[in-house]
Amino acid sequence: MSSYLNELFSLEDKVAVVTGAGGHLCSEMARAFARAGCSVALLDLRLEKAEAVEAELQKAGHTGVMSIAMNVSKKQEHQDALDEIVKRFGKVDILVNGAGINGPTPFFDISLEEWHAILDSQITGTFLGCQVFGRHMVNNGAGSIVNISSASAGPPLSKAFAYSVAKAGIKNLTQNLGREWGRSGVRVNAIRPGFLPTEWNRKNFITADREKAILGHTPMARYGEPSELVGAVLWLASDAASFVTGAEIAVDGGFSCMTI
Repeated sequence: MSSYLNELFSLEDKVAVVTGAGGHLCSEMARAFARAGCSVALLDLRLEKAEAVEAELQKAGHTGVMSIAMNVSKKQEHQDALDEIVKRFGKVDILVNGAGINGPTPFFDISLEEWHAILDSQITGTFLGCQVFGRHMVNNGAGSIVNISSASAGPPLSKAFAYSVAKAGIKNLTQNLGREWGRSGVRVNAIRPGFLPTEWNRKNFITADREKAILGHTPMARYGEPSELVGAVLWLASDAASFVTGAEIAVDGGFSCMTI
């Protein structure tokens, strides 16, 4: 049985790239790829965050790890990162587009600077990751891209206007590329996390009333943990999901299926 499962879900010797790899959710995904036998490139605007994850993995015995500072809104930085990763690891098999910021500003007070900052970090960064790393994968005839959608992709959540627009765009882009690259050997999917709050989320978004509403709308009646995203991400990256593309996989404790 274990041999069968290992063969079905194996990621041994794959090369995974994670943007936003120093963050709350993506750092856990990066750890999972390393534990699954992948070489891992940790990309983050805040290099020190990526390097902290790298040091942790190195200490645990995972030597095939590298950190790169990258602004996901800059195409040349994607290309430079790809070149550096290929120089060290030879290829890229898996990409997680996980970088992005949010903002709780009331709608009438959102500045153009904040609007563009959120969209650039989310949808523009995902677009460029798919364009640069996706071309590499299409040329190789193989690859899996996992984008990060959200419970806010639609219907949108309150208080997250620019973020919701960006996540809706990411879902649409995922479906578009799933269609476009269906015969290329490259699969493009998204995960749709529910509420897995960071301390920043708790401070800026989650009041006592909002928490009551969130948990009341979540059949499991609790928040998720970053580790609970790992199964879906590893599955989508593996050949076990070889006929899955253009999909959005909800990992939300039932939030998206709740009505009354």
